Amino acid sequence: MDTGKVAIGSKSVMRAINDSSAQAVIVSVRGKKEIIEDITHMCSVAQIKLLKFPGNSLELGTVCGKPFSVNALAVLSEGNSNILKENY
Repeated sequence: MDTGKVAIGSKSVMRAINDSSAQAVIVSVRGKKEIIEDITHMCSVAQIKLLKFPGNSLELGTVCGKPFSVNALAVLSEGNSNILKENY
């Protein structure tokens, strides 16, 4: 989060998938079911790596350093992390 670029929120994530700027997408498995299904389908069609965070959206927000819940986020640029190279 510190060195890379991300899009936070389901609408921003869907936009990033549509314009092919998302390199990977992370969704909270305990988030809103309809949103998760839509994003999962869009990622499979666009062949974008999808990572499922095992916690709820508030926990995902905390992990991202945000004081609010995050249902989904798209990695636009990985920065110094290895998130795109890891196998999950």
